[in-house]
Parts: sequence; C-alpha cells; structure tokens
Amino acid sequence: MKSKSKLSPITKLLPFAFILFFLLPSTSQAHSPDQSYLYLRIYKEAIGGRYEMTAKDMNKALGLNLPDVMSMEDIAPHLSQIQAYLISRSSFEAGTEKYSVQFEEPTILHLEEMEDFVRFHFQLTGVNKVPDAIDIGYQVLFDKDDKHRGMLIVEHNWKAGIVDNEALVANIYSPNNTKQELSLKDASLWKGFVALVKLGIWHIWIGLDHILFIVALILPAVVRRRKDEQGFATGSWMPVDDFKSAFFYILKIITFFTIAHSITLALASLNIINLSSRVVESIIALSIGLAAYHNITPIFKSKEWIIAFGFGLFHGFGFASVLGEKGLGGDYMVLSLLGFNIGVELGQVLIICMIFPILYLIRKHKLYPQLITYGSALLIFISLYWFVERGFEVDLPLGAYFWNAYNAILG
Repeated sequence: MKSKSKLSPITKLLPFAFILFFLLPSTSQAHSPDQSYLYLRIYKEAIGGRYEMTAKDMNKALGLNLPDVMSMEDIAPHLSQIQAYLISRSSFEAGTEKYSVQFEEPTILHLEEMEDFVRFHFQLTGVNKVPDAIDIGYQVLFDKDDKHRGMLIVEHNWKAGIVDNEALVANIYSPNNTKQELSLKDASLWKGFVALVKLGIWHIWIGLDHILFIVALILPAVVRRRKDEQGFATGSWMPVDDFKSAFFYILKIITFFTIAHSITLALASLNIINLSSRVVESIIALSIGLAAYHNITPIFKSKEWIIAFGFGLFHGFGFASVLGEKGLGGDYMVLSLLGFNIGVELGQVLIICMIFPILYLIRKHKLYPQLITYGSALLIFISLYWFVERGFEVDLPLGAYFWNAYNAILG
C-alpha cells in the first residue's frame, strides 16, 4: 500500500530497513523420513528420553496401516505393540547394570510438508546414579531396511553443557553398528553454566518481540523533546549535545528493564507465580506498541522507565517459559537462573552496542525525527498484529507472506 504523504524514498525505507536489519531467520527441527531417533535427557540421578518414528517406519516394522498424518486415536490400538517392539530392539547398560524402559504418555510431532513423528517418551528404571558411560544398543527397523539409520541425540545434559540440543548427533546406528558407548564423563558445573549463558544470549537474539521492545525504548535516547516558553515538551525533537546524557538515558532504561524481568524470571521459574502464556505473550506484544506510541505522544512525562519496568515484568515471564520448555525446572535451578539471566543481559548489551552508536551518529540528521515517528508507527502496527494473533490464537496471513518472502530473500 503506497503512502499518501510526500516523503523522500529514503525516509520511506528507513523504518523498514531498521526493522529488517534485526530480523533473524527462524530455526526448525530437521527430521529425515528415512531415520528414526532416540533422544536422551540426563539429570542428576535419572535418565529419560524418547523414541521418534514415522508412520511409514512403524508400518514397515509391524505391518500396521497408520496414516502419514496421525492422531492419538490412530496410535492407541497399537501402542502396546509398538512399545514392546521398541524395547525388544534397544538396550541400555552400564557395566553389569541393565536399565529397563518405562514408557510415559506419547505425543505426536507435526511437521509441515513432512510425515508426522510419534514421540514415545520414557524413563530408565534402575538408575540410582548417572554412570560415566552407558552402552546403548539400537536395532529399530534394521531387519526390514538395511538403509535405515538410528540417530542418538543427547538433548539435555546440564553438566555437559548440553541444553535443548536437537541437531548434534552423538551416535549413528546402522545394521553393522548396533551397539555403541555414550560417554557421560565430560561434564562439569562450569560447562552447564556456560551453556545457560549461551541459551540466554540466543533467546534474546531470536526473540524478535524482545528486540523490538528494546528498539522502541532506545530510539529517543539520542534526542530530547523541545520545550516551549512555559517549559512544556512539544512534539518536535532536538539532538542531545553530548554522549553522556544519551548513554545515561539508555543505562537507566535498561537497568529498570533488567531489574523487572529478573524479578519475574526468578518468581516464575521457582513456581511462585505462574501466568498463562497466552496472556504473557499478548502483553509482550502490546508492550512494543505502547513504548512506540510513547515516542509519538508522551504517556509518562520524562518517565520512560515506567514502561521499561512495568512491561519488563511480563518479559521476565516470557523468559521463564524458555527455561520451562528446556526442562530446566529442577537441576541446578539457581545456577540455571543466573546463567540464563546473564546471557539475556549480554544479548541485550550486544544489541544496544550495535544500535546505539548508529543512532548517536545520525541524531543530528534531519531525517531522524521522521525515523522515530514512522519507525514507531511501524512498531505499533507489528505490535497490534501480534496481539491479535496471540490474544485470539489465530494465524493471520500477512505473517506467513512476510516470512515466506524473507526466507526467499535469504535463499
């Protein structure tokens, strides 16, 4: 849709270029239909995991007739048969100790343009202490298909610095290599802590809503509103005279944001306060729009920190959901919280270090006030769009078109 205002091409493109600069490609799980998967999660005194198989593989192994796109109703009549097959085709041993598989409620992983994978979750019984190494046997489907491969992935091992891994394969099983050792000795508290720091940094960098909230907050850092003769702020902007005032503006805003999200991150992770993710994500979306609207029409006179602190509380609940999704609710919780929070702060600092020098250098340019206005308007639109999607749990078409176009540009 073309703008009716008489703006130069550069002015029209600046807000969009500013937003696109910070967009990051989304990551997705990579599953191959000619492979089955065995995931392990290593804890202090327990080992759990899951098998993952497609309908085609289960049909081939057991002569079933499951559809490619499955439901739990399709799986239920054959569940005990499939579980017995998996137990018979795999083994877990540590020296003279033999561990048994105890299955839990299965789930289904739906992947676009691919077959579904059924996840058969389990816990190993008989594990009193995690061993230094475990011998794992895997022969699923090898008697039916000599080209089939089994992938062993250690998804979680805090002390080994492994958190939410779904890409790095530990062992690959084939008909000629059905039993392999998995070493668990290479582990330390430091590795686990560093992994959580990296997770915090990564979460900020892929969390576009958190990035846009920070952008909305710091856009006015290098300018100030002009005042009239009575000392009231007007709608026009003037650049700051020195670096110090702009730097302390950002320092104050980010400090209040950090304090706020650190409080709720701890409260939610420790299960002291829990809010619906639908509510949290919807409010996070609105926070971007409100911070951007404040740039156009001041809501809190010279008290931007109120926005940073108030909505920072909800961003903290959003961060906490990440720890829950990664299964970090029990082991080493204090270190997990500390490491993840440090990572979040480092991620924020890196983003600000990228943006702030540029803003400071262009603060005197005549286009900068327009960048604030139109950039904030774009942020408001994105905010409302996400709020509708998250609040009403709908997928609006514009988002899909945007990401398809973005992925096409990336190639």
